Amino acid sequence: MKRRHLTLVAALALAASASLVTAALAQKGNLAAQSARIDELSKAGRYSEALPLAQAMVASLEKSDNGRELAAALNNLGQVYAGQGHDDLAEPLYKRAIALMEKSLGLETPLIAAELTNLAALYQRQSRFAEAEPLFKRALAVREKSLSREHPDVGQALNNLATLYVRQERQGEAEPLFQRALAIYQKVGGPEHPAVATILNNIGQLDRDLNRDADAEAPIKRSLAIREKVLGADHPDVARSLNNLAGLYEHQQRYADAEPLYRRALVIRERALGPDHPDVATSTSNLAYFLYVSGRNADALPLAERTLATSRAQLRVVLPILFAARQQYLLPDEKALNEALAAIQRGTQSSAASAVNKLAVRLAAGSDRLAELVRRDQDLAAESEALDKAIITAVSKQSAQRDVAAEQRGRARIATIANERAGLQKTFAVEFPDYASLSNPLPLTVKDIQPLLSVDEAMVLYSVVDKQSYVIAITRDGIDWRAIPLGADALAQKVGAFRKGLDVGKARDASGKSGLFDLALANELYVALLGPVEALTKDKHSLLVVPSAALTALPFHLLVTETPQAAIPDTLEGYRSAAWLLRRQAVSVLPSVVSLKSLRAFAGKDQGVKPMTGFGDPVFNPALEGPADRRAASGKVVARNVATIAYTDFWRGAGVDRARLAQALPQLPDTADELNAVARDVGAAEADIHLGRDASETTLKRAALAQYGIVYFATHGLVAGDVKGLGEPSLALSIPDQPSELDDGLLTASEVAQLKLNADWVVLSACNTIAGDKPGAEALSGLARSFFYAGARALLVSHWAVDSEAATRLTTSTFELLKNEPKIGRAEALRRAMLTYVDDTSSPRNAYPAMWGPFALIGEGEVR
Repeated sequence: MKRRHLTLVAALALAASASLVTAALAQKGNLAAQSARIDELSKAGRYSEALPLAQAMVASLEKSDNGRELAAALNNLGQVYAGQGHDDLAEPLYKRAIALMEKSLGLETPLIAAELTNLAALYQRQSRFAEAEPLFKRALAVREKSLSREHPDVGQALNNLATLYVRQERQGEAEPLFQRALAIYQKVGGPEHPAVATILNNIGQLDRDLNRDADAEAPIKRSLAIREKVLGADHPDVARSLNNLAGLYEHQQRYADAEPLYRRALVIRERALGPDHPDVATSTSNLAYFLYVSGRNADALPLAERTLATSRAQLRVVLPILFAARQQYLLPDEKALNEALAAIQRGTQSSAASAVNKLAVRLAAGSDRLAELVRRDQDLAAESEALDKAIITAVSKQSAQRDVAAEQRGRARIATIANERAGLQKTFAVEFPDYASLSNPLPLTVKDIQPLLSVDEAMVLYSVVDKQSYVIAITRDGIDWRAIPLGADALAQKVGAFRKGLDVGKARDASGKSGLFDLALANELYVALLGPVEALTKDKHSLLVVPSAALTALPFHLLVTETPQAAIPDTLEGYRSAAWLLRRQAVSVLPSVVSLKSLRAFAGKDQGVKPMTGFGDPVFNPALEGPADRRAASGKVVARNVATIAYTDFWRGAGVDRARLAQALPQLPDTADELNAVARDVGAAEADIHLGRDASETTLKRAALAQYGIVYFATHGLVAGDVKGLGEPSLALSIPDQPSELDDGLLTASEVAQLKLNADWVVLSACNTIAGDKPGAEALSGLARSFFYAGARALLVSHWAVDSEAATRLTTSTFELLKNEPKIGRAEALRRAMLTYVDDTSSPRNAYPAMWGPFALIGEGEVR
């Protein structure tokens, strides 16, 4: 759903500030007056005047023993920074204020609601909704418990939570909260209270989101009238109502009514907030997009480029404007492409891409002291982030569920980490002045990318936005940029439908055509995604795909390049003759554009000295531990997926409920054959292959993994959601008799990140290892991100639950091909292994794509 005009969050900033002056401060005249002045200036949008006052107030209270007063002052200062758009400065102040308030007044204090609200609002602005929601809910609960249910602060808390729900497109939950808040404010403050205007504005926006335009206009216009009367014509809140009313008129194609409102909103915000404020960037983008949709792209272009300069560019705004400007010759071709590339690279940086960049920084630093210091700094940052998330989660809970001592230890550790990292930054500045250029890579331009590609490679980069998407294709000597007439929702639906046919069970029973893979849809997606740039890319043997949004879950090699004879063939053998993209090209997936440079610049450096180590055939059920029994148990092919069952249900006290575990995690005896076969192909020593009970977390964590060129896992892969209570993707290893912090049988993504690898590639021959952390999350995250961070240069991962026999065949074939022809590269070896499988006529199910096509290569697919 379009979010251009949804600027509800900023209304929270001023609403929360009224509660900042505590009773203790009010008893001290000077502090109370100073706090009131800060509040007054903030409400007027005069943040540059409020800032020195707020800073002085904090400085004067830093040596005070009154944590309550200091907490309020920190909150004031945080509000000023947030008003200026400096959330990075506001966030630590809010967190410190919460800790001080709880320490001085206890966990149950109702006065903490303002601090909780402000931190939640900050997270909401950053789209960190999962972190914001429990904070908003706790603030509401605190206020309802300590105040009357009709108190204005309860109304504020209701509005805050409702606004969050709107951002999450949960309008049905938001509407009754808005209505209840409106009733409270109208009763307590009267029909022209500024808070009434805020709620009316939000209700109008909700109506607009639900396409109830006839209902939306009245509350937004009433909100505007109240704000102009009470706050003055030039107040930033007036701009908010103007912006939303203009958006409504734009939707109704009342362009003559919309434009002056957009322009007036921009002028107000520029005067009140300064040119660099996020709200100014929002107004600039809104006006630019309005001019674009009303056919005035020449007027829209300079506004869009202004948002590019602020690094707050909205892809849904700037990409169509730049695309049209290129078509209309308003910009030189190369300039338009480079600006689009920069916007895409800034706007779609995934966590997996970030992990690749961090790996590149360490590799660029070499293997000496600098590399060790860089890794130490990155590990400390990751530890601090994890501790901080744990504390915020705790702060969101009721007091009975809190472990205050653990929270204090966490805060103390964060402080220690901050001091150590500060020392490291000084060391970098003094001893390694070039480090900064490594750690902050700039977006790549066309001229940066083309020399990285071989003559037989094409890169396709996708940006998925609201109504339509874009593909940029680049080869060593050519470039093309095309629009795709499918937006985010449409692509998500089509990719979901595409994946429904990829069930290995369908290849086993072939009972009817219901649910089988749809070749017509695979061709439709090819025409939409690669058809527009086919002339440039189809003759290149290697295709490097940089996907985004739903496309990260699309196995591109299963697209069909020609119209099939039937959407679903009469027999499974009919799938063999489909024009699979795989027959034409070897496909690799890159987490980002810049990761191409990161991986290629350092792919050949300091590789492991031993060929491979592997972990497979772990023990989940001791009753099947003996090799003979386990072979007997493997009479049928097992798909590596699990039932949804609570991980805590596996444990009974200090032991394991083996019956529950066996039900959820079937043994995988043929993974031993898989690992041994691959080990023979690459010349790995028998001692480096860990099977059965030896395939454990303990063995893995104690191994010198950095000496291996290949690290191989053949086991169950679990994404968050497969197992209840499992908060991150994991690999299942042997379950110990006595679980411990070192070894509980699941190697989680966060534990993977702590490994020290130097691997040419990591193989995850397990189900769902390409999946995101949760439904709808970016794929290529989770395990992929962690293995890149740990030191992998390429990953072989699976898109869906893998048939164990098929996985063994595909992986051993891939490695055998590489052994015989090492120069063909990983992507080509995988391609040939898949083609050999699909062309094997010994069984009809060999032709079905769910059997031969589960694997994808992420990272560097060529020989470097």
